[in-house]
Amino acid sequence: MNWELSALYENEASLESDLKDANSRAKSLETMCKGKLKALHVNEFLEAIREYEAINEKLGRIMTYAFLRFATNSEEGGFYAKYQQEYSKIAENLLFFELEFNKLSKPKQEELIASAPMYKFYLESLIEEKPYQLSQKEERILLKKEMTSASAFSRLFDEHFSRLKFSYEGEKLSEEEILSKLQDANREVRRKAASVFTKGIKEHQPLLAYIFNMIKADLANECELRGYKSAEHPRHIDNKITQKSVDALVKSAENSFHLVQAYYTQKAKLLGLEELFEYDRYAPLETSNARYDFDTSKEIVLKAFEKFNPKFYEIASMAFENGWIDVFPKDKKRGGAFSHPATPSTHPYVLLNHTNTRRDLFTLAHELGHAIHQYLSRGVGYLGSDTPLTTSETASVFAEMLVFDAIKDDLSKAEKRSLYASKIEDIFSTFYRQINFTTFERKVHAHEGELDLATLNAYWMEESQKMFGTSITLSKNYALWWSYIPHFIHSPFYCYAYSYGQLLVLALYGLYKKSDKAHFVQTYTAFLSAGGSQSPKELIKKFGFDIEDENFWKLGIGEIEILLAEFKGLCDD
Repeated sequence: MNWELSALYENEASLESDLKDANSRAKSLETMCKGKLKALHVNEFLEAIREYEAINEKLGRIMTYAFLRFATNSEEGGFYAKYQQEYSKIAENLLFFELEFNKLSKPKQEELIASAPMYKFYLESLIEEKPYQLSQKEERILLKKEMTSASAFSRLFDEHFSRLKFSYEGEKLSEEEILSKLQDANREVRRKAASVFTKGIKEHQPLLAYIFNMIKADLANECELRGYKSAEHPRHIDNKITQKSVDALVKSAENSFHLVQAYYTQKAKLLGLEELFEYDRYAPLETSNARYDFDTSKEIVLKAFEKFNPKFYEIASMAFENGWIDVFPKDKKRGGAFSHPATPSTHPYVLLNHTNTRRDLFTLAHELGHAIHQYLSRGVGYLGSDTPLTTSETASVFAEMLVFDAIKDDLSKAEKRSLYASKIEDIFSTFYRQINFTTFERKVHAHEGELDLATLNAYWMEESQKMFGTSITLSKNYALWWSYIPHFIHSPFYCYAYSYGQLLVLALYGLYKKSDKAHFVQTYTAFLSAGGSQSPKELIKKFGFDIEDENFWKLGIGEIEILLAEFKGLCDD
């Protein structure tokens, strides 16, 4: 039930040996190639970029090991910081490569790209980033400052939250454990858990607000230095999509908030409540209080994957059998869940905080979907496997849909209604709630100067109320709940990628149900195996979709409407 990190390093001596080797090779590459890229023959360039990739992969392996130790034990912060510092030193010797490539003449760039087809998209993406690159001296300064800027506050946030405990009926619960009680069938349990959680984070709000303000200020400084148009612009470049596409996504979501409100109005009737509060959002319906322990969840997920594609089953089985997954909450372990891609020469690592709820079943499917995607993309190499967030969320959400379909047919009408409710709420959480997060971030980052607590709380409530309308009453307690969302700290403007992935998956899943399934599975597997070696637009074109077309988003919204109609049918006597 814990990670087996020996696939990365058996001991710290091996880690130190790799660090020494990476340092030596980086210096050698700099000596041989710095100032000389324009004179390299195509074969020499191919050899150089392969070495550049190999060094970066070795550094990635080192940093994966250090990060994973920190993720499961916040007291390893010093260990993690040590290797961040060592990484920064070595990365200085590699700074020249991308900067110098972008200074080459267009004919020379085209010649080198033609000689290295495996790196085509990576190199073309570098060219697109040229307007926002600084001089090598300036880039070196920013690299040196990285550990004491945003990443330092990100580490502080993680360490602080991993130590927080919430007092509930004589027990000291972690963040994951107290939040899981919001899914309890007993309303008083939910109300008290929400109150306890609010009380627990309230005393830390000044620190959490300061951290958020520093993240905001650091991003603003970088945008000013690099010439980005807005705080979200660098995220769109990383995601290989346009501002127009993101704006169309946000508009599509906001124009369909009435679907959220109609659902929660229906749910209030089913629960027999005149008024729903924020702590009632995930209240299970009368027959849904089933426990999904880890073994049960494992069996369900494996069967769903095997039915779709035996290759998915094979990869997931390796994850369960070979220590790829750290399963349960524990002291000093970070909250939430993720799948870390590690490196193509190893395998992904999945972090969970499983508390035996149905939501945990779908979280397992979600993170294993990521792991399968990451494992399949090993063939395109370290530089090609870095997948934009917009498509990386596709595999995870698609895996959730496979599990949803796998369990719904064996249920009674009442149980199926409960499952549909849970699935719809997951979709709302992945799609609409993440748009709420994005528009909240837009307000925060557009605000002049630092934000005080009252302003942060007000912005959070304003954006949340847009989604829920009058269907849910948001109490004063809810105003504080922006402060525990890690993506605001770790990855500004990350959240819309979830929405993007959710609508894309709904469109793809609708296609899967209507098309030749064998052909779809083949196309979908090829899509995942491409990793980040092609643009999202090109990858999604394989299915006949155009992500620049505003009508594309309507396909996903249409699938939500179908699910809501099926749910309504289950509610009729």
